[in-house]
Amino acid sequence: MDVIFMGTPDYADVILKKLIADSDINVKAVYTQPDKPVGRKKILTPPPVKTTALEHNITVYQPEKLREESVVNELVQIACDYIIVAAYGQILPRAILDHAPCINLHASILPQYRGASPIQQTLLNGDKETGVTAILMEEGLDTGDIIKIEKITVPDAMMLEELFESLTEVAADLTLDIIKNFEVYKLIPQDDTHATHCKKITKADGLIAFDDAQTLFNKYRAFTPWPGIYLKTKLKLKKIELQEKESQNTPGEILAIDKESIVVGCAKGSIRIFRVQPESKKEMDVLAYINGKRLSVADHMS
Repeated sequence: MDVIFMGTPDYADVILKKLIADSDINVKAVYTQPDKPVGRKKILTPPPVKTTALEHNITVYQPEKLREESVVNELVQIACDYIIVAAYGQILPRAILDHAPCINLHASILPQYRGASPIQQTLLNGDKETGVTAILMEEGLDTGDIIKIEKITVPDAMMLEELFESLTEVAADLTLDIIKNFEVYKLIPQDDTHATHCKKITKADGLIAFDDAQTLFNKYRAFTPWPGIYLKTKLKLKKIELQEKESQNTPGEILAIDKESIVVGCAKGSIRIFRVQPESKKEMDVLAYINGKRLSVADHMS
């Protein structure tokens, strides 16, 4: 069975590796985003998918714009049974959608959380359940008919990286299932009246205030390790826990100090802070921070 694979980040890379490892599947080509500068030194770095493809002698294409006529013409010359798309980052034009069934693995229970950040949105909203949806793609953004959904539960304190890993494994297994049993599944149109959307995450999203402890903690879960969460003072909260959700407090007031952490009040609820990072300084124990600032119980962190 011949497939073209389209994807870019680690999520896509795990799925690609699963396809490569299956003896019934031949990955004929990989499409991914162009190499990008990474880190302070702006070192040009290939996407994980490209690295894996080259290790297995698979031809890699990295068009800036998939919709360009020359790119489309080149792709449709590659005979395949399916095109598998996972966090690729570009919309597929009609000519490619018509070339072979295009199957997208989206990390949400569609039509909920169409768009760029479904895993983060799951955590921001404190959802108890999420999943991966396999859809037959059309020209809209995550709007195609549903082939199959695999659901998982989300524990209350689950962090982004852990949820990401769980959904990646689900997506990899689901991909093989769909490819090998495609004709068995009945396509189900999405109900657009229940559709929600999520945007691309930016550094600015990490700004927090001591308003609601549950909301603050959910941002911590969703935005660790990037962009992280930070106060207006640029102080980053590197390790925290939800203390409780119901008390009423003066926002930012230090309520208690123990041997390894402090409890800080929110307008509703409170959080426990273990580690912080001041602007332009190294991460440190929160006790070292408040001692340096001469802060104690009843003083304010914000």
